[in-house]
Amino acid sequence: MARRTVFRALKVCSIVGTVLILINQGDMVALGEFPPLWKILLTYLVPYCVSSYSTAMLLVEFNSTCTTPLEAPA
Repeated sequence: MARRTVFRALKVCSIVGTVLILINQGDMVALGEFPPLWKILLTYLVPYCVSSYSTAMLLVEFNSTCTTPLEAPA
């Protein structure tokens, strides 16, 4: 996987995952409790997977229609 795809997915998952934790587990956090670790991990993993998959598919689609690949050297 391309370096910028991973970097973009990490940015997306850190923002979206944090917002989702606050929405879904905010009451628990407000009470001073810690949500289960598996819920936190899944909350960050799902946006990471969606972002990396969509970026990779965009690159594949773009590269199949262009003569010059979109991916820059790492």
